[in-house]
Amino acid sequence: MLDLLIIMLERVGTIVAVAFILTRFRFFKQLVHHDTLDRRQTVSAIVFFGFFGIIGTYLGVAFNTETFHFNSVTMNLAGEDAIANSRVIGIVVAGLLGGYRFGIGAGLIAGIHRMTLGGFTAFSCGLSTILSGILASYFYKKGKTVKPLTAFAIGALAESIQMGLILVLSKPFTEAWALVQAIGLPMIIANGVGTAIFLLIVYNVMSEQDRATALQAQKTLRIANQTLAHLRKGMTPETCNEVCQILFNELSPSAVAMTNRNEILAHVGVASDHHRSYSPIQTHITKEVLRHGNRVVANDRAIHCVQSDCPLGAAVIAPLKQRDKVVGTLKLYYPSEKAITDVTIELIDGLSSLLSDQLEIAAADQAHELAKDAEIKALQAQISPHFFFNSLNVIISLIRTDPDQARQLLTSLSKFLRQNVEGTTAARVTLEQELSHVRAYLQIEEARFVDKLTIDFDVDPTVLSQLIPPLTLQPIVENAVKHGIADMARGSVVKVRIAARDGETEITVQDNGKGITSERLKMLGEHPVESESGTGMGLFNVHRRLMMTFGDQAGLQFTTASGEGTIVRFAIPKEEAIHHAI
Repeated sequence: MLDLLIIMLERVGTIVAVAFILTRFRFFKQLVHHDTLDRRQTVSAIVFFGFFGIIGTYLGVAFNTETFHFNSVTMNLAGEDAIANSRVIGIVVAGLLGGYRFGIGAGLIAGIHRMTLGGFTAFSCGLSTILSGILASYFYKKGKTVKPLTAFAIGALAESIQMGLILVLSKPFTEAWALVQAIGLPMIIANGVGTAIFLLIVYNVMSEQDRATALQAQKTLRIANQTLAHLRKGMTPETCNEVCQILFNELSPSAVAMTNRNEILAHVGVASDHHRSYSPIQTHITKEVLRHGNRVVANDRAIHCVQSDCPLGAAVIAPLKQRDKVVGTLKLYYPSEKAITDVTIELIDGLSSLLSDQLEIAAADQAHELAKDAEIKALQAQISPHFFFNSLNVIISLIRTDPDQARQLLTSLSKFLRQNVEGTTAARVTLEQELSHVRAYLQIEEARFVDKLTIDFDVDPTVLSQLIPPLTLQPIVENAVKHGIADMARGSVVKVRIAARDGETEITVQDNGKGITSERLKMLGEHPVESESGTGMGLFNVHRRLMMTFGDQAGLQFTTASGEGTIVRFAIPKEEAIHHAI
């Protein structure tokens, strides 16, 4: 009995080898992960486990109940022969991993095969093989793994059932009893242990593979997170050097390099003495990648470095693309071609796509900023003639009646236009500069209204350095003068309030004029609102520029009632101010 137990346990080594082989099959990985298999994969899995059971039969030993000798298993057994085997392991594993279809299917294949071999236990052993598949399937639960101790118990129980069926169905009973006494306990222990070891190895190997995949994904995400901030600034020697340093630290190759189409932008690692930034591309293989746009793996002979003693032994060179056009390369160098595995190549392919996507994002961001700046400049340019022509109309009317005042207003207009030109070349100016614009405008308007216009400024001096888009306040004040109080004979007032409130700078322009109708109020700021005296572009442009600069919450807000005046209000977030010389 002890000799048989040792022989059976030796056979478990074969089970271990098969378990490792199984982990390489796609259907088996899906089976372990409890994924749904298609019909072809299901049939493949059933046939595989069935043949695994057949192999377990042939790996057993034939036992003669008359001589009590062990022999190799043959295609035809004598009437007094039986087989001490590990067939049940494959069938139990099939049922535990796949359920009834797999357990019964594999059991039928291995069980029918056992019946064809003959021997006085042929039927009982074949039947018990099928029942083992049904038994294991009963313990199958989708989404849950089977613990090794449970697998041992199920494998041992399946073998115990086989021993019971041999005693019940095999004749003569004396031979059946002698057989069970000789092989029963060794087979129960060996098959239980084999089933447990099989599943333990499978789960451990699959777990290691999943862990390696997870670590690889984690590394890729970490690289993406670290490189994004640099590549969003574009492909420059500085940004590429940062990216190469990140890849060098994370992947530990011999060296990492990035190029554009003409020169090396960065090289980190060995051979940096002659692979320098700003130097022309030195290897022919890199030029090939730039030309055809496909990743290549190069050995030391294919690299063809101009330095004869270059220590770079092998490289993976992948293209970097923007809009499907090759704009550069990513190169990872290794000591030899043997150090470049399939996993390494797959990772570099992924990094190439990742960095290309980041370059696409950088190009899109740059285009968006350019478009935004162009639109802001266009909106500012539209406002300049709007004020200019209104100012000239006032000055023209004063040339004959009051030349001195006309000259004074021309001086004010000249000052304003000079500031206006300076403003259109900058993205933002200070509130102090904006108020200077407003005062220059009001000097002209006060001459037109002749003492019937009162201007009230209430400005918090602590916010005068706050930055704001150029030509923001003047159109609002002009709108109040031109549309709010223009028809008033006397007592017209325009109030300008600038104050700091809760982390914001709030600007308010209020008039006591005729107000705005509800119909026109809905359109103000959202659309140009034409009238007899203007195109309505002023407030529309101011509203757009405020939202483009500070966000939607910074747009103009209107409060009005017919005959009670209008209040135009907006608030911008406080930020570090920059003082501009006027």
